[in-house]
Amino acid sequence: MNHTPSGTTANSRTDFIRERVRADLAAGRFDGRVQTRFPPEPNGYLHIGHAKAICLNFAIAAEFDGICKLRFDDTNPETEEATFVEVIQDDIRWLGFEPAEVVFASDYFDQLADWAIDLIEAGLAYVDDQDAEAMSLNRGSFTQPGTDSPWRNRSVEENIDLFARMRDGEFAEGSRALRARIDMGHENMQMRDPVLYRIRHAHHYRTGDSWHVYPTYDWAHGQSDAIEGVTHSLCSLEFDSHRRLYDWCLEHLDLPGDKPEQTEFARLNLTHTMTSKRVLRTLVDGGLVDGWDDPRMPTLRGLKRRGYPPEAIRAFCSHIGVARVNGTHEIELLESFVRTHHNRHALRRMAVLKPLEVVIENWPEGQVVELDAINNPEDDSAGTRKVPFTGRLFIERDDFMIDPPKKFFRLAPGREVRLRAGFYITCIDHVTDETGEVVQLRCTYDPETRGGQAPDGRKVKATLHWVAAEHAVDADVILYGRLFTDSHPGADGTDPLDAVNPDSRQVLTGCKLEPMLADTPGGVVVQFERLGYFAHDLDDPGLWHRTVGLRDEWANIRKRRVKG
Repeated sequence: MNHTPSGTTANSRTDFIRERVRADLAAGRFDGRVQTRFPPEPNGYLHIGHAKAICLNFAIAAEFDGICKLRFDDTNPETEEATFVEVIQDDIRWLGFEPAEVVFASDYFDQLADWAIDLIEAGLAYVDDQDAEAMSLNRGSFTQPGTDSPWRNRSVEENIDLFARMRDGEFAEGSRALRARIDMGHENMQMRDPVLYRIRHAHHYRTGDSWHVYPTYDWAHGQSDAIEGVTHSLCSLEFDSHRRLYDWCLEHLDLPGDKPEQTEFARLNLTHTMTSKRVLRTLVDGGLVDGWDDPRMPTLRGLKRRGYPPEAIRAFCSHIGVARVNGTHEIELLESFVRTHHNRHALRRMAVLKPLEVVIENWPEGQVVELDAINNPEDDSAGTRKVPFTGRLFIERDDFMIDPPKKFFRLAPGREVRLRAGFYITCIDHVTDETGEVVQLRCTYDPETRGGQAPDGRKVKATLHWVAAEHAVDADVILYGRLFTDSHPGADGTDPLDAVNPDSRQVLTGCKLEPMLADTPGGVVVQFERLGYFAHDLDDPGLWHRTVGLRDEWANIRKRRVKG
């Protein structure tokens, strides 16, 4: 399905990309068509940065009655795998989009090679015998022009012969390359005789061992767009300097249709986050995280396991919009969208993460009372549920203090509090172990306060969540902090891995959950009352992940900015 963000239409949203599409349609370009594509390389997992590009490409297509295809840019056989092809498709569909077609750059290898020969015959490409190091040295700099290759003026016949022998696997890797013949003095470094093909004796996951030369991104990208009929090729800003080459290649070929148009937009950067594949792979390979789907990772797989809903990710990407200049957004803003979604939709449940036993001494022995608890105060249709209440309960250890400070209103000796959907209880005694740690509370309850209301009108200053001991479900719960302690890891030139937070995960064992949570499907997010939103693990039924807390940190950031 192609999703347009709620409340928006092709006429109501505006940014420089949409304005360009509208102008093209008004001018009758591309026969009134709009076609986009999302072109990942199948060499890893999609991350939150990709989500922006996915949402933009599919939204543009949907808003202007066009189509968006998924194209795998599979031109680097050493790093690409069929597994990543499947994972990427799954992640895009999880995010809420269905491509009009799934295609591959490797589908066009024959056509790309034929076009390369066309360039050779036009005197616009040549085989260079320099190695990569020599080509780099002779490329010049931003202030100095490059130096022509000694093989730049080979004859057309010799270049065709050498390129054919390159294709047949006659030469060693790195010994030769096919380069465009443009201008070694061009002010744009990308135009200084860029490499179009390099020799690779590597097995390709789709084409096998039939190819010994593989196109570079710059050669495959624009031509693939043209073959597919793409009208608007939307790229992140780092490809701005490549646009001249994109256009040059297309202008010198006999295309099957209109020349596509490349437009660049700012990539998505988040604080406390790295999306570099090199950094993410190092985290995985170095055992600093538990794989690509670790809930601390910014991959879509990791966000899914942590309980980020795709609707919130789409809403966030729509909210930040499309800019011409790279910037960084606070991760708290993304979390705010996640929190807002779950506040509306997540069911409420009670869970005690650091249990402290409570014995109600005046509770009738063996009695179990089924209490009515609200499932979601934001959604009346969610109704209520039955929660068992008995004379032995668990509350949070942090909800009791022997000698509380002035502003501590929770349970203490002689103090009365309300139990959520239950009764008023009063602490009359506590039991400690040999270390002095409190291990049990002795309390009484007021049977007239069922449902949390006192008939005499007396008030209490705290309401606690709880779980009946005999009915509790045991579970492990993982709390997450920032994966990187630095808000902009690596920005000052240091290694971003130096900012990895050694305390980014806290595993709590022996947690006590209300019984209904035992039947919660994997991946479902609920609110643990007073604690935050938690996702049931996709594979382990005894494990829960904290998605986000209840506090809206983004609201505090906005307040500070207003005051500043």
